[in-house]
Amino acid sequence: MEATIALRLPRDAASVPMIRQMLDGTLRSLGVEPQIRDDIELMLTEACSNVIKHAGPSDDYTVSASVHDHLCVIKVVDTGNGFDPRKVLEAEEGNEHGRGLQIMRALADDIRFTNRREHGAVVCLEKHLRYAPGAAGRHLMAT
Repeated sequence: MEATIALRLPRDAASVPMIRQMLDGTLRSLGVEPQIRDDIELMLTEACSNVIKHAGPSDDYTVSASVHDHLCVIKVVDTGNGFDPRKVLEAEEGNEHGRGLQIMRALADDIRFTNRREHGAVVCLEKHLRYAPGAAGRHLMAT
C-alpha cells in the first residue's frame, strides 16, 4: 500500500492547520496509533512553521507526505534562500522559540536536510508507523 498527499501552499500560517488535518485524517483512516499521529503532527507543524518564518523571499512551499506500509515520509520544500542546519543554534533552556529543529530531531526516526543554494531547502522527516489492531493500514500493506 502506498498513499501520497502533495500540496503547494502559500507561505502563510493558515496553511499549516490545513495540511496537518489532511495528513492526520489519512493516518487516522489507516488506523495509525494516536501517539504516532501526534508525533507526526508536531514534526509537520515545526517544519512548516520554519518555512513560514524563515524561508524568505519565497511566496509558497510544497509539502508531500507518503505512507508506504510501516513508514511515513514527509518532505517540506521551500524556494527561499536555504539554510545550513549545522549552523542553527540550539534554543537556550526555558526559551519558547527556536526549538523547531530540536523537536523534529527528537520525534523523527530519520531526518535529512538538503540545502539547494539559492533554490531553498528540503526537510525530509521519516516516522515508523504502528497500527491499531484490525486497522485498515495493516490489511492494505504489501506482502
